Amino acid sequence: MRTAVVVGNPKPASRTLVAALAVADAIEAAWGSSDRLVVDVATLGGSVLEWNSPEVERLNRAVAASDLIIAASPTYKGTYTGLLKVFLDRYGNNGLGDTVAIPVMTGAAETHALACELHLRPLLIELVPTRGLFLAESTFADLTTAISPWASVALPRRRALGGSASSA
Repeated sequence: MRTAVVVGNPKPASRTLVAALAVADAIEAAWGSSDRLVVDVATLGGSVLEWNSPEVERLNRAVAASDLIIAASPTYKGTYTGLLKVFLDRYGNNGLGDTVAIPVMTGAAETHALACELHLRPLLIELVPTRGLFLAESTFADLTTAISPWASVALPRRRALGGSASSA
């Protein structure tokens, strides 16, 4: 399985990246090893805005070739960041049609938990067979415990990636 972790936090090496990688770890622990691509969009600098950037085009192709995409963003002004949107805007209609995408959002308080379902999921709606995952900052000390209840529901969806639910 090829996994792409795409993080749209404007701060490189953010806590959102740490949380997204923990989600990837949980999935890989249940499903076995994976080839993993990590796209910390903040590290692309201004090239993310250059439509013909060879580096961004290469990353977009690699993400599209993945079996699973974990798209993560901090909650910013009640929704996902423009940085994540700019990266994903390069895909045409059904441009990620052969993948499964999981929206993940982080935030300071549970009051923003619906942002994952109300804002990021619609961006990925044709790609996402599982519920998104919101991680409050208070859960960062023990991400495994925070992710496990979600994973117990999401992992049986393995059929979408070509596996069987009973082997998840």
